[in-house]
Amino acid sequence: MKRRIIPCLDVKNGRVVKGVHFKGLRDAGDPIEAARAYDRQGADELCLLDITATTEGRETFVEIVRSVAPQIFCPLTVGGGIRREDDVRRLLNAGADKVAINSAAVSSPPLIERLAKRYGSQAIVVAVDVRRMPALPRDEEPLYEVVIHGGSRGTGLEALRWCEQVAELGAGEILLTSMDKDGTRDGYDLWITREVARRVNIPVIASGGVGSLEHIRQGLALGEGEADAALAASIFHFGLYTIAQTKQYLTERGIPVRPPEGRRAA
Repeated sequence: MKRRIIPCLDVKNGRVVKGVHFKGLRDAGDPIEAARAYDRQGADELCLLDITATTEGRETFVEIVRSVAPQIFCPLTVGGGIRREDDVRRLLNAGADKVAINSAAVSSPPLIERLAKRYGSQAIVVAVDVRRMPALPRDEEPLYEVVIHGGSRGTGLEALRWCEQVAELGAGEILLTSMDKDGTRDGYDLWITREVARRVNIPVIASGGVGSLEHIRQGLALGEGEADAALAASIFHFGLYTIAQTKQYLTERGIPVRPPEGRRAA
């Protein structure tokens, strides 16, 4: 299977932003312009996240989705502030190909199953944000907790078991973000990414911490991260690398990816 490269556009107040652990946010441009640029470069998908919708208790940015979707040819995943089935319907009608749910899935796991049956598993992504817990002397392996509301609230859910449950309930993909790594540019958390990828029978998207092309390779490589797709933000937004450079790097190191050529923007 070809591995996917997915630029992530974190949006606040109508602008793309990026920070560390969702703090110290820097402006990274207009979401419509950024989406068109990444589509032209050959991104396999785009992820558009309203990063404060849940914590501010408001609905997702439907108008931005409606503006972005017609401008691109690649699949568009949208998330943030999605609490009800009607929210999913509204976003899909606005042009999203997939919808990512997080806090709502934790609050009501049966929602995953209902959405998968209504819209198809291929349209439902469950975003799982995790944080590594302090080790205890008797621990045989690391322990991770699922966190919500931008990583500000613990849930008591053990991450590996939650990911297994998400897959059993019918989700089409898992977007796995290490909140410890987010924005640090220190690389993905390879241990939790690999363990989730090995335990579920649905694609896993690695997220959180990319600072170099080698980090992306690690996230996708067998024996390292083993993810099906790599999501990144800062290295693309601030011009460190292009999608084409990323795919060339991966191809040269034996990671199968789709070539970036041939994409035309609307």
